[in-house]
Amino acid sequence: MGAAAPLAEAGGPALNVARPDAERAELLAWVKDTLRAEYGERPLSPRRDPLHELISTILSQRTNWRDEDAAYQELRGLGDWDAIIAAPTEAVAHAIRRSNYPESKAPRIQETLRLIRDAPGGYNLDFLQELPIKDALKWLTDLPGVGVKTASLVLLFNYARPVFPVDTHVHRITTRLGAIPKMGEQAAHRALLKVLPPDPPFLYEIHVNLLRHGQQVCSWTAPRCGVCVLRERCDAFRVHDGKVPSWKA
Repeated sequence: MGAAAPLAEAGGPALNVARPDAERAELLAWVKDTLRAEYGERPLSPRRDPLHELISTILSQRTNWRDEDAAYQELRGLGDWDAIIAAPTEAVAHAIRRSNYPESKAPRIQETLRLIRDAPGGYNLDFLQELPIKDALKWLTDLPGVGVKTASLVLLFNYARPVFPVDTHVHRITTRLGAIPKMGEQAAHRALLKVLPPDPPFLYEIHVNLLRHGQQVCSWTAPRCGVCVLRERCDAFRVHDGKVPSWKA
C-alpha cells in the first residue's frame, strides 16, 4: 500500500484508509449491504452448542472446514468430554490428525476441557452470556489455545455479544479495502470494533459474508478482482490499478 501517499499528493480522492472513522464506518455498512446482495442475508443463529463451537474453532486454526469437521467428529469418537481429557494425548492427536498441528492442539484441547470441567459451571458455558464482555473475553482467552478470534467467535455466534471475530479472510479484505490500516490480526479486532456498530446481527452477517468472499473471490493469492463486487471502493484495487498482488500479512 506504499502508493497511498503519492496518490493523495496528486490530488486524487483520498484513500479509504485516510478517511475519518465515520466515513470508514459508512464504507463497512456499504460492504455489508453489498455482500448481502451477493450472498444473501445471514440471520444470527447458533450453528452448534458453545463447547462444540469452541473446540471446533481451535481445530479450525490453519485448517479448512472439511478437515476441521472430520477432526471434531473423530475426536468425539473417543467418548464424552471426560473421556477425551483422560485419553492418552497421542490418541487425541491421532483423532484430530486431519487438523493441522495436531501434536500441539491435542494437549491444549485436553487442558482447555479440564479447566472448563473444573470451573464452577462445568461444561456449561452459558455464564458467558451475563459476564461483562471484557471479562468474558479474558476468561476464554486464558484457556490454552484460545485467542481473541476464537473467543470473539464463541461470544458472537452463541451468545449474540457485540464482538467481532477477525479471521484471516476478514483481516485481508478489510485491509485491502482500507477500512483499517495494515496491522496484525489482534490489533484489527480493536480497530474494526471502533468503526462497526455494536449490533450483533450486523456483526455476524458481515463476518460470515466476508469469510465467504475471501474464500471465493478476495483470495490470499491471485484475487479475482474482475468479478469482485467491492472493487469500486477498494483501496488496493485503486492503488494497484486492478492488479492486486498476493497478500502479505
